[in-house]
Amino acid sequence: MTGDVDQEAMMAQWEAELAAEAQAATAGVTADGGDLAAEWEAMVGGGSMGERFNMPAGAERILNQDEIDSLLGFDLSEDDYNERSGIRAIINSAMVSYERLPMLEIVFDRLVRLMTTSLRNFTSDNVEVSLDNISSIRFGDYLNSIPLPAILAVFRAEELDNYGLLTVDSNLIYSIVDVLLGGRRGTAALRIEGRPYTTIERVLVQRMVEVVLNDARQAFEPLTAVNFNLDRLETNPRFAAIARPANAAILVKLRIDMEDRGGRIELLLPYATLEPIRKMLLQQFMGEKFGRDNIWESHLATELWTTQMEVRAVLDEQQVPLSRVLNLKVGETIVLNAQADSPVQLRCGAIPLTTGRMGRKGHSIAVRVDTPLASSTKRRLTQMRKK
Repeated sequence: MTGDVDQEAMMAQWEAELAAEAQAATAGVTADGGDLAAEWEAMVGGGSMGERFNMPAGAERILNQDEIDSLLGFDLSEDDYNERSGIRAIINSAMVSYERLPMLEIVFDRLVRLMTTSLRNFTSDNVEVSLDNISSIRFGDYLNSIPLPAILAVFRAEELDNYGLLTVDSNLIYSIVDVLLGGRRGTAALRIEGRPYTTIERVLVQRMVEVVLNDARQAFEPLTAVNFNLDRLETNPRFAAIARPANAAILVKLRIDMEDRGGRIELLLPYATLEPIRKMLLQQFMGEKFGRDNIWESHLATELWTTQMEVRAVLDEQQVPLSRVLNLKVGETIVLNAQADSPVQLRCGAIPLTTGRMGRKGHSIAVRVDTPLASSTKRRLTQMRKK
């Protein structure tokens, strides 16, 4: 009986001690949470969480659409494709930057100077061309960002065996039409929305696009010879697809001002188009020589023209078995199929140059040239000199 009373008393004492420890732990957590809340309020400048975000106590924070777009980096109002943030910046981080191709900026600076002169002659007006920016963009994103209506010119780079895209916005289209058809100065170009472009407008814009593409050819000429030929004009971006949507491209924005009128031209070149000349675009630019040394080129050309070249006069050719050649003995005669008046072929190595007649001049045997050098022979010799 006494043992049972002692056990009950011991159990009651243990329960009281456990309850006291649990109460003390709860009080400690509450105190720590209060300290953290006070510290947070001090960092954000005082006030409770609900007061800071204008929410009642216990309500959840809900982001609006602007905050969601900013978090994801899909703000469509941004005009600069380089300044991305959020998830969009992570996606585009693997894209190649145009700054790795330093010669591109020099080429497009030259294009601006050429376009300023050519468009002044084309419009007979005071034209100012400026380079807004050069950026990298995915082709699909660019097609989705084109403000319509617009005219898209698809052109082909012949030597590079690929395509490019040139976009003319509506402001520049109406301004060019107004200038070329004798519109008055000092008045803004009349824009008529809701109708397709007429044949006259398309023809005038096509002439301007051909002028721009010719200037682009001259801008690339010091670097490499490339011809930009206009393929077609489109008004729907879906019909102007020249690359896959995920492919990277270089976007060049040019601003054209004609006093109080003007607009924008955007030139897009996929990286696949520039890949054949990528090594040239990687070189550094020094001075105004475009990576070329005119003094060295002149010296090399002078030395090539004074180079000694061996020319052979071939009277006749025969094919005989090797066994006969090995069995040739002193005194044997090889009969040629050539006569005294047969034509003689002049060769430089394995390349035939021309033909002539063999004769004698003084104490020397001479050959009189009868036919000029073939054009194919000239090209082959020119290629050999370049190599």
